[in-house]
Amino acid sequence: MRAFAFALFCLTVATPVAAWEFTPVPICTLFHQGADMAVMVTYDPKAGEYAIHLSREGGWPSAAVFVMRFEGPRSLTISTTRHLIETEDTRTLTVRDRGFGNVLNGLHYNLRAVAVLGDLEVPVSLDGAAPAVEEFRACPSDQMVLGPGRSTEPQS
Repeated sequence: MRAFAFALFCLTVATPVAAWEFTPVPICTLFHQGADMAVMVTYDPKAGEYAIHLSREGGWPSAAVFVMRFEGPRSLTISTTRHLIETEDTRTLTVRDRGFGNVLNGLHYNLRAVAVLGDLEVPVSLDGAAPAVEEFRACPSDQMVLGPGRSTEPQS
């Protein structure tokens, strides 16, 4: 987990503010580098688990409840006590679950998301997120993403 958080942190430091991006490999991933926070949503079909990783240079405080507020035409607020912040590196907050419909709907249909932990509120723009969320939802669960000219047929 520390290596994952460090890799995500390196991406956030070296990457300028960019659009929402989707990639199906090695697992289904939705990524956005905001001005104050990087957002990465993943789906691992082997584990049947979604995760959202929120990384910020200033780290996250300790608090019992994590809230994600989605602001816009289909606003909604979700909360959990099942968030995790690594004690060795507090820059990434992670929430894992088997269902992420509310998170995906919030990202897709709204203008802004605000991560709230204790007194800290960190916003991120959802401008341009909808197309990447649609790609994420359509991600092949078998992860058989093949390049041009490749086939799933056995080679003889």
